[in-house]
Amino acid sequence: MPAIPFLDDFVVVLAASVVVLLLSHAIRLPAVVGFLLTGLLIGPHGLHLIREEAIVEVFAEVGVVLLLFTIGLEFSLQRLRRVGRAFFVGGSLQTMLTIGVVTALVALAGRPPERALFYGFLAALSSTAIVLKLYADRRELDAPHGRLTIGILLFQDFLIVPLIVLTPVLGGAVEATAREVILRLGGGAVAAGGVFLLARTAMPRLLHAVVRTRVRELLVLGALLAGLGLALATESLGFSLALGAFLAGILIAESPYSHQIVAEMAPFRDLFTSLFFVSIGMLLDLEAAVANLGTIAVVVAVVFLLKAAIVGGLALSLGHPIRTATLAALGLAQVGEFSFVLALVGLEAGLIPPAAYQVFLAAAILTMMATPFLVRAAPGLGERVGRLPFLPSPEPPPTPSEEPVENHVVVVGYGVNGRNLGRVLDRVGIPWVALDLNGEVVRGARAEGRPVVFGDTTRRDVLEACAIEDASVAVFAIPDPDAVRRGVRLAREMNPGLHVIVRARRVTEIEELTTIGADEVVAEEFETSIEIFTRVLERYHVPTNVVEAQAKVLRGDAYRSLRGPRGAGRVSEAVLDLLAEGTTAVFYVRESSPAAGRTLSELNLRRRTGATVIAIVRADTPHPNPGSDFRVEPGDTMVLVGSHAEISRAFEDLEAG
Repeated sequence: MPAIPFLDDFVVVLAASVVVLLLSHAIRLPAVVGFLLTGLLIGPHGLHLIREEAIVEVFAEVGVVLLLFTIGLEFSLQRLRRVGRAFFVGGSLQTMLTIGVVTALVALAGRPPERALFYGFLAALSSTAIVLKLYADRRELDAPHGRLTIGILLFQDFLIVPLIVLTPVLGGAVEATAREVILRLGGGAVAAGGVFLLARTAMPRLLHAVVRTRVRELLVLGALLAGLGLALATESLGFSLALGAFLAGILIAESPYSHQIVAEMAPFRDLFTSLFFVSIGMLLDLEAAVANLGTIAVVVAVVFLLKAAIVGGLALSLGHPIRTATLAALGLAQVGEFSFVLALVGLEAGLIPPAAYQVFLAAAILTMMATPFLVRAAPGLGERVGRLPFLPSPEPPPTPSEEPVENHVVVVGYGVNGRNLGRVLDRVGIPWVALDLNGEVVRGARAEGRPVVFGDTTRRDVLEACAIEDASVAVFAIPDPDAVRRGVRLAREMNPGLHVIVRARRVTEIEELTTIGADEVVAEEFETSIEIFTRVLERYHVPTNVVEAQAKVLRGDAYRSLRGPRGAGRVSEAVLDLLAEGTTAVFYVRESSPAAGRTLSELNLRRRTGATVIAIVRADTPHPNPGSDFRVEPGDTMVLVGSHAEISRAFEDLEAG
């Protein structure tokens, strides 16, 4: 037996995960499915390779906490406000309708009312861990269906507490009056709000004190303390650990240190989240599942169809197009991880028999395993659903103005980038039309007289309303990679002569977007790199023309020089050639400069540095070819010529002292 009791089990989990994931990757199975299969394989109902299940369950709980903590780091309070309508309206209606419909169906099947209501509780929750991870990996958290899904999931997470409180009451294990239940829930909500406000005040000070030490280990420990500490605080108030960790992540996201903390926490998150899905797979009794395959299939089908129909209908009622409604519906059609926690409470309270508990586990795990495939297939399915003849077609969106437009710019996405582009185009007198899927954004923009259309870029009638056939340029600046791809294809089909510019986040998107019709792809991470290069070179006084030439080389051929080792050699040689050429630069003479009050002869820059002063500008008056007796004064601008190395030495000499 090893010195650490659970070490052998831990090694078995890691080894099995590596093997199954390698096989999953080979046959293109999502990682989540691979981890669930690992749990089924090595668990007590599989090959019996794990003895200490409790240890793995502890790791799994920590995994969910860290996952939601790091997801919270990618949010901000401002970002959460944007999903307010989805949270309050979408979340409340989704849970109430799901609970109500499932309760009615189970009651009609002959089950007692309290048990039927409990089954409604189990079905109402979806998997925050799976859905947010999938959307984060696909860069769709900011897409319309991502914002809608996040709002509904957050409402479900807040609903966990009252459901856990009510479950023992339904089972008769706890006697409680309505007044006692309301007081407990209300008191818990007030206390949780107090903890949140206290943490919002204390956490920035803690992080600032940690960062000032410049000790990397302290940053990791401080982040863990913040996430796990607030998780424990919310759990002590009756809320879930994961909710507290998520709130902690949101608070830290408001600080300037969030990006570094995300990088430091990523390995912990990936490890423990993997263990969470493995532990879920261990819970399933395979023999019981095989014995009840028919019942499990019916439950899975009912859950998928019912939840998808409710979410899709709500999305349409909230003004979202069919494609967004379909994406959100398939994303939330599974049973959530917190339903397992609730099911254990119900099992203890006698609300769910052991046999039904195993049926629920099997059905829930199958819905989880199917979710990655549904999310992957959702965009194509949404497009086909929109073409079904029995669905009412939405009214064509209104044209933005009475006057016909041509040779204009179509801006897809009226977010920060779209608004800034619109302002610039207005100033230079170039006509433009924008489209967006956020109804509030569109209403606000149209109230200001902006030519913004509500609609989905993947629909032909929407692009027709933007007069895409007569446009000169289309700019795609939306955080939905799949919608961008479909929109680019459609725009290119409708206007072969259109110049298409696309904002991309992933490096891997550049080739595909160029292939399907994009003329230019602006890659965010590459543009950030180029901006960093520019700032560094400017700090070292590299002349502006050289900096601009270097940026042009780096952007050339769709960033090919930055995307592979072959191009890296070419760009290095090109940049070195540019930097080696003779260039000019300007130097502003301050009061503290050694040049102030001295003649050019006294400075003797040419002999000391190799750079030559070819002109001096004083009070907007140029003095070309100044003589050696020309006296430099504060406020002058010296124009120098020479190689980069010579100019760099001259700047050092002029700034010395």
